[in-house]
Amino acid sequence: MTDIQNGNAGAPEKKKTVLSAVQPSGNLTLGNYFGSLSRFGEFTEMFDCYYCVADLHSITVRQVPAELRRHTYEVYALYIACGLDPKENVLFVQSHVHEHAELGWILDCYTMFGELSRMTQFKDKSAKHADNVNAGLFTYPALMAADILLYQADYVPVGADQKQHVEIARDIATRFNGAYTPTFTVPEAYIPKEGAKIMSLQEPTKKMSKSDKNENASIYILDSRDDIIRKFKRAVTDSDTCVRVGEGKDGINNLITIYSCCTGKSAEEVECEFDGRGYGEFKLAVGEVCADKLSPVKDKFDELMADKASLGALMKEGAEHASYRASRTLSKVKRKIGFVEI
Repeated sequence: MTDIQNGNAGAPEKKKTVLSAVQPSGNLTLGNYFGSLSRFGEFTEMFDCYYCVADLHSITVRQVPAELRRHTYEVYALYIACGLDPKENVLFVQSHVHEHAELGWILDCYTMFGELSRMTQFKDKSAKHADNVNAGLFTYPALMAADILLYQADYVPVGADQKQHVEIARDIATRFNGAYTPTFTVPEAYIPKEGAKIMSLQEPTKKMSKSDKNENASIYILDSRDDIIRKFKRAVTDSDTCVRVGEGKDGINNLITIYSCCTGKSAEEVECEFDGRGYGEFKLAVGEVCADKLSPVKDKFDELMADKASLGALMKEGAEHASYRASRTLSKVKRKIGFVEI
């Protein structure tokens, strides 16, 4: 695992590049917030940061067009509401930068069938959407590699379960570089040393998911205060009454993690604070601190979404910045493989 904090050590004159993308499919959860969105602001001063709304990836599963458009605006607005300044970071929508689709096809031709067939996400989504096992679902890792390699990204922040995607991008980059001359930066996965894994409130042995059909299982970033508190009150716990970390106490362990993330307190401090107090009081307290934490984000989000024209202008500006960098890489790739440019 790379220590991203040392990413620009010894070369202050040239920042390293970070690329991250979020699909606009479904509502983003508390897990998305603590696992990635809330952390991105830390990278701004140290790195050249590119943040993408990955709408091309989202259509491997059938989408309702109006919902896809709405979610695209929402994810873009959430990037900003969570602390990313569009003047200091490049924020863009994937389909607005045509180089992604172009390089994606080229890299399809440098990606092996066996590599694609081993991808965990393909197996999972094929099982969930057996009536729509399309070619894009199979070849999406080449497009994901294009997302990363277009910007010569040094680091890709991912969860441990997403490391496979960066590994195949590394393999594709290395294969292309070997076939021609060095063209792509070979990226590295950045997996946070300390990252909270937020679990489902109803099935605390599995991760909180934006696609969970049980509405009480996930806290969404845009949930109202009342909804957040209601969901925490209904959170699954255990037959014990002691607020402490322990084996077989997955529900309480998860609530302690969430409370710690919202307040900055350690698990030990949380245990001391709620010593002798029951689960009902604890769940209410977790709901309140979570609602307090997300309230400024939701307020900023509502402000941005109220002015779609300004949000669209920011998207256009971000796409122009992204395309400038991406087009340089794509032009180099075309020359290497022998395409005639006019």
